[in-house]
Formats: sequence, C-alpha cells, structure tokens
Amino acid sequence: MAEAHQAVDFRPSLTSDGAEVELSAPVLQEIYLSGLRSWKRHLSRFWNDFLTGVFPASPLSWLFLFSAIQLAWFLQLDPSLGLMEKIKELLPDWGGQHHGLRGVLAAALFASCLWGALIFTLHVALRLLLSYHGWLLEPHGAMSSPTKTWLALVRIFSGRHPMLFSYQRSLPRQPVPSVHDTVRKYLESVRPVLSDEDFDWTAVLAQEFLRLQASLLQWHLRLKSWWASNYVSDWWEEFVYLRSRNPLMVNSNYYMMDFLYVTPTPLQAARAGNAIHALLLYRHRLNRQEIPPTLLMGMRPLCSAQYEKIFNTTRIPGVQKARATERDPDSKKRKGHYPSVAGLPAPMLLPTPPLDHIRHLHDSQHVAVFHQGRFFRVGTHSRNSLLSPRALEQQFQRILDDPSPACPHEEHLAALTAAPRDTWAQVRTSLKTQAAEALEVVEGAAFFVSLDAEPAGLTREDPAASLDAYAHALLAGRGHDRWFDKSFTLIVFSNGKLGLSVEHSWADCPISGHMWEFTLATECFQLGYSADGHCKGHPDPTLPQPQRLQWDLPDQQIHSSISVALRGAKILSENVDCHVFPFSLFGKSFIRRCHLSSDSFIQIALQLAHFRDRGQFCLTYESAMTRLFLEGRTETVRSCTREACSFVRAMEDKEKTDPQCLALLRVAVDKHQALLKAAMSGQGVDRHLFALYIVSRFLHLQSPFLTQVHSEQWQLSTSQIPVQQMHLFDVHNYPDYVSSGGGFGPADEHGYGVSYIFMGDDMITFHISSKKSSTKTDSHRLGQHIEDALLDVASLFQAGQHFKRRFRSSREEASRRRCGFLSHQTGASKTSVTSPEL
Repeated sequence: MAEAHQAVDFRPSLTSDGAEVELSAPVLQEIYLSGLRSWKRHLSRFWNDFLTGVFPASPLSWLFLFSAIQLAWFLQLDPSLGLMEKIKELLPDWGGQHHGLRGVLAAALFASCLWGALIFTLHVALRLLLSYHGWLLEPHGAMSSPTKTWLALVRIFSGRHPMLFSYQRSLPRQPVPSVHDTVRKYLESVRPVLSDEDFDWTAVLAQEFLRLQASLLQWHLRLKSWWASNYVSDWWEEFVYLRSRNPLMVNSNYYMMDFLYVTPTPLQAARAGNAIHALLLYRHRLNRQEIPPTLLMGMRPLCSAQYEKIFNTTRIPGVQKARATERDPDSKKRKGHYPSVAGLPAPMLLPTPPLDHIRHLHDSQHVAVFHQGRFFRVGTHSRNSLLSPRALEQQFQRILDDPSPACPHEEHLAALTAAPRDTWAQVRTSLKTQAAEALEVVEGAAFFVSLDAEPAGLTREDPAASLDAYAHALLAGRGHDRWFDKSFTLIVFSNGKLGLSVEHSWADCPISGHMWEFTLATECFQLGYSADGHCKGHPDPTLPQPQRLQWDLPDQQIHSSISVALRGAKILSENVDCHVFPFSLFGKSFIRRCHLSSDSFIQIALQLAHFRDRGQFCLTYESAMTRLFLEGRTETVRSCTREACSFVRAMEDKEKTDPQCLALLRVAVDKHQALLKAAMSGQGVDRHLFALYIVSRFLHLQSPFLTQVHSEQWQLSTSQIPVQQMHLFDVHNYPDYVSSGGGFGPADEHGYGVSYIFMGDDMITFHISSKKSSTKTDSHRLGQHIEDALLDVASLFQAGQHFKRRFRSSREEASRRRCGFLSHQTGASKTSVTSPEL
C-alpha cells in the first residue's frame, strides 16, 4: 500500500545532511549478519518451532513409534536390524544392573532418530512440492494433470490441523531471478512511458550494466539467498522503511475503515470495549498459534512470519551517531580528524545513517489511550484473565467522563511521532530522561487507542463529503492525536465508528486486514451488544480508575519542538486530498461472468481513467505478495504495459469498434495476469533490482543504470485490499456488514494513491488520495474518471451495456433532486454524483 512512497524515497534515506553516505560494512559481512539475524529469530521461537517443526507429525507420533518398537522387541522382533544392540553397547554398563533400562533407552534413542529422519524427509518432500509454481501459470478454471498430481501429494504430506507457523520450515526460499531476464522485463515495462530517445539511452545503460557489473552483484545475491532466509526482505525493511527519515504520517502509514453502512452501537465506550476485547482475543489466539495459516486453493500455505509483530510493537526512531573509520594514510589532514598516532593513519568521524528499529515485547497487559489531549493507561487483564467487554467499556467511560484538562504541551505531544524521524529521535532522547515512565507506558502498550471527540462515517446529508472526511481522519487525524510509532492505533469516534491507522514497516496490509476482519466480525456477531447499546455483561466496580500519565516537560527545547512538529503535521495533513466512493452498479460477480480476472479488470480500467485524467501514461505500482516464500513480503506489478496502453488508445479512438476494443482488453488482462503470477512466484523486477542496487552500494560500485532505475517516480500507486475470511461474514443475509477497505497516501507529489476492495459480489469501494498542492491532480476528478472507465469497459460486453444507462438515469435524477433542494434551501452543500448509489 503505502510502500510505493517509501520505495521511491529509499535512496535519499542513504544520505545524511544532504551528502551521500556510503555503506561502510563489507557486503560479505552484511550477508553474514543477515543470516545471523535469521537464525536468531529461529532460536527465539525454539519451543513454537518444536511444536510446529515436527508438523505434519506430532509429539504423539513419537510415542506411537516408540510403543511399536517396544512391542516388536517384546515379540522378539528387531525392526532396527541390529542398531539397537549397538546403541546398548554404547550406553553405560552401570555395573551390570538395569539391563532392562538400557534396552528402553536404546529403543527410545532409535525411535527418536527414526522419528527425526521421517520428519526431515517429510519437510524436504513438502518443500520440494511447495517449490512447484506451475499451478500459477495455468489458465483460470483449467487444471493440468501435473497440477492435480501435485495437489494430491501436497494433501498427503501436509498433515491435519496445522497451526499458524506449522509450514514455516517447509516453505521454499525466494529465488533470485536471472539478471538478464530482470533487465529485459524492466526495459519492456518502461517502453510505454519513455520517448524513443530516452528508451534507447536506458537500453545502452542496461547493456553496460549487464556487461560490467551484473555478474558480480548477482553472485553476492545468490550467496545471500543460500545463507539467509530471504535475499531481499530484511534489506527491504531496513532501507525502504527503517532508514527513511520522512514523517510516518501520510508517507508510510495506511488506514482501515469500519463497516460502511452500519454502526452496531452509537456508544463510543461500548464500541471501544467490544473492539479491544476482540483484538485481545485475536492476540490470545495468535500467541497460541490457533489462527489457521492462510492457504491458497485451500492447499498452498503462505508465510506467517509477519503475524509475530502485530501486538506489543513500536517503531523506535534512530539517532544519528558518529563512527570512526580509517582514512588513507596519504590523504591530507582535514578538520574533524583525530591526529595521527605512531605513524598510523588517523581515524575520521563520519556520520552513520540513522536507523529506526522495531521494538517487540513478548507480552503487554495494558493499552495506551488518548482522549482530549490526555494520556491514560488502561489495564486489560485482571488476575491473569482478560477483562470482559463490559468492564473495558466501564474503564473507557471513566476516561470520557474525566473532566481534568490536559497539561501544558501534553495535548500536542503525539505530533512528535508525525515529525521527521531525526527530529523525533532527538526529542525522544530528552523525553526518556524527563518522562521515562509515561513514555514506556505508551511504547510498551499492546496498541494505542484514540477516543476522538468528533463523529465520523457515512451520513445521509452529504455522503460523499462525510466519507472523504472519514478517510482523512483515519489517515492523518489532527496530526497530534495518533501515536504513529505504534504498530497500529485503534480510533473510536464519538458516534461509535471505528478505524485503524497502521504503521507499515512491521508487516503488510493483508496481515492487519486479517486481524481487522476478525475484530469486526467478533465484536459485532459474537460479542454483540445489549438492547440499550452497551456491551453485554455487568460492570466491575472493583476495578481501579484508569491511570492518568504524567508528562514532566520543563525543557523549553521540547516545547518548541512540539510546536514545530505540530505545524508540520498540520501542513502535511491539510495537503492530503482524500476521496472514497462505493461503486455499486456491478462487482466481481459480473466480471467473473465475463471470464476475466477481477483485479486485472480494475487495473486496466485504472489505466483508462488515469489517461483521461492526465492525458498520458505513467509508471504504475501495484503491490503483489510474495508470501509463497519464507519471509516474503511484496513485489511490484508494473501495470502500465504496452498491451494496456494499446487498449486505452483504442477506447479513445472513435473509429475502433467494440469487438476490437474487447479483443485488446482480453490481451491486456492476460498480460497483467502473467505479470502478477510472475511477481507472486518470485520472478518480478523491482525487488531484484533493489537488492542489486543495495549490493552495489556496499561494494562502492557506481551503476548509472541502477541509479536511474531507483530515481523513477510512481505517479499512480495502486493496491487491492483482500477479503481473506469470508466465512466470518454473511454477505447474503447481512450484506452491509462487510469492511469497506482502506487507503494510503500518494507516492508522488503529483501522483495518486488508489486502493480498492470488492465488497461482496456487487460492490467495489475505491479510496483515492493526492496532494492538494499539486495542480495536476484532483482525487474527485480521478474518481469520476474511474466510474466512467468502469462503465465504458463493462459496456464492451453485452451483459454490461445497461449499467451505463442506469448510471446516467441515476445521475439525472440526482441532479433534479439537487436542483429542487437548492430552490427551497440556500447555502446547501454540494451533492456528489455518487450519492444516488448510496
């Protein structure tokens, strides 16, 4: 989602004070450290790895095997073919006593070795099976004989009742693509957006890169892929996210919305109580690994590593430090160097690029709450048991009823987390000495909760404007009412509406989306509310009052930093133009009847809409997951293809017939599907080029080609929000109880950020963002182009030609209603064209 902005910005994150900072660590050392970090993560999860590492076997299977061996031995059969006798000879004699015990120990050792060998064989077999990606490349609805055989074998070797991390040891590692294939695909992707002269120059740079540097950089990547769990993911997290010094707000965070049309209760404290109880139930299931792993086609598991940091996690801003390094003995002394000692070259102080780090706690039994400029600590457990929803509601109601005012500078303190990371890192150092306890409560919380004083969500009076304001409140708020460092902030509005603001570095959208789906379904359908809107159950009068946090901030420098951060946050917030609209004329059911991929259909329509909006094509970023591999995160699908451009030009050419346009549409959709499947199977372009660029920086190699690749701007960044747990929602009987997705900020100053979610079978909700400061973009204008493009593409099919007539008639009716309304009331607000659909 928001990763496109970070991907564009990661090159400046390698600089300090405007001067480029070279990565000083040798590349082999960095590769070694990457592998070391991977092994440390495995050791920290030793017990869980034991339980899941024996999967698809179980500890009981060892007992069964041991019992079978003992029974065979009792029947004077030797299943070990003499090995147990040799094991007995190696065991201590104990003076000729305990002869029977030696036999039992020998049988146990033999059973353990045999059991381990069988488990290892199962893991190797399953890993080999999961390395097969031929099923991805097959046409939709068709399945070849090899794929059917593969599915049967996966079912045999996968075992039953897997836990969340059961498949981690069996997942294959992400492959390093061929560098020649990557460069070829890259040149193909930029051809539609470059002039002939620029493309020829880029091709020359690419050939020079392949001739001079590619083989050396590729060798280092292959070495890392053999040693570390993933050849790119740890560098992606570090250089794209943690080294970025830009504010997290708008640039890195993203948001998730509540139900669009319903609010289960209008009571703010009650909604907070149920939602937080549901979130903590999810954490409990997560800790016990009771969440089933995500399976594609019901058989192919995805990596679950990102789930580990959902809760109890905070991104800590890094402080720039000086490092000493040896200089050339022949170089002249310069200011700032230590004097030479005993003829040795003097070390010099160079700035080390600051690096944030992710702090994850094993457990936390409280949440940090912000309301009306005040911070509170609310315990979530009593005697090691989770508080009931009604007890949590009681605690939040106490906060809402608390009349005490905010202390000076406390109200805007959280604006520091929306400041540039270097600024926040410096101020946080002072906060640790002056308000360490309060800071620890916030950063050590399970997550952050913001009880907003304003309502939000869809309103009948002005549906379009209310949805836009809702999205803006979730993405940016007021700049000082979210703790953007926390893994996520739960936002509860005064009318009971919910939302999430999520920090991006620790995981990608499908992970937080999975948690959010569980939360909405659980708090609404399982926990429920009483007739008067309160949480079910009874209050607990014995609970202590929520703890008000005290911030001792006498330092005048902190005061000025808070003021500066608040001004910057307000400027950044006010510059974001958010637009959300539900498109209800058709959805994925119609697209499926057209025998097209729903995601590809939307992506091609977005190309048409953007071309009509800007009059030109641009590089388009679509996020695709690579969780088919161990610790995989995302890859980029470059959706602006030559095939898509040909279709768009045909749609704008009045001489082209519908059958001609339809044929080009199918070609464009097939091309997009091929790119998506290549990205998912580890054969994408951008992550490979990114890793090559990082290696070149470690080796101090200058590559004009890689430098040009990573100076590109993504003027259209897109992402689909997946609905992963449809079994939690009854879309037929309760079609309004479906999450309306989320959105993110634009990746470019003159670009758009577009996300979309298929709500049920007959609705698509779009979230669009852009910068108000840009004269080239307008989120509402692009939204109108998207609606028109969807209808125009649908009208190519005979079954979709009536959608445009329905849309035009609804627009005319809305216009008549608006004219009649304005004739009776003055000063009425402008009505959006999407209001009839609502």
